[in-house]
Amino acid sequence: MMGMLLHEQLWQNNLVLAQRCLEHPFVRGLADGTLPVDAFRRYVAQDAYFLRAFLSAYALCTARSPDTEAAAALVEMQQGTLDELKLHSAYSRELGIDLSDVHPYRATAAYSDFLQRTAWAESVDQTLAAMTPCVRLYGFLGSELARKEIPSHRYGDWIQTYSSEDYWKHVHRMEALLDRLAHATPAVQERYRYAMQCEVDFFSAPLEEAG
Repeated sequence: MMGMLLHEQLWQNNLVLAQRCLEHPFVRGLADGTLPVDAFRRYVAQDAYFLRAFLSAYALCTARSPDTEAAAALVEMQQGTLDELKLHSAYSRELGIDLSDVHPYRATAAYSDFLQRTAWAESVDQTLAAMTPCVRLYGFLGSELARKEIPSHRYGDWIQTYSSEDYWKHVHRMEALLDRLAHATPAVQERYRYAMQCEVDFFSAPLEEAG
């Protein structure tokens, strides 16, 4: 993959996993509005739990940034995650979810623990490699689901959020920082791929768990 930027190389290397997410029954249910509300309720609770771990990883990356430019970019990107949490708070009010009392599913705990371990114990480049797949994947899914138009069903707001220009600015900032601070080392590639597999498992959990 000569001539590719790092973020492009990593994305292309893991495109099969991204396609698995796009074709996942959970995501297809978001696309056509047929996803059971209870499954979406479980997803919102689990995602809110995970996003708090994501915020912690941002904070750790910021504290260990190699320069002020990287630190400033990370602080800006934290706002994008806070905006996602605001969306989840709106869903929680609408769906009657208590976000203060969320018990993580196995897939959620595995993903969150992986992110926290990486952020605490590994270098900034590996942490960014662990975080970038989530950000890029959601932009990909949102854009693919909005390819014809934003649907008018109950999940249209989700699709609108992750296909929006503002969200893609967040994606581009994250990938630009990854390109600047990381290289295609085995560790970086492994962190990226594991995070992508975690995303597949994360979408499965709300359909498999009933309580």
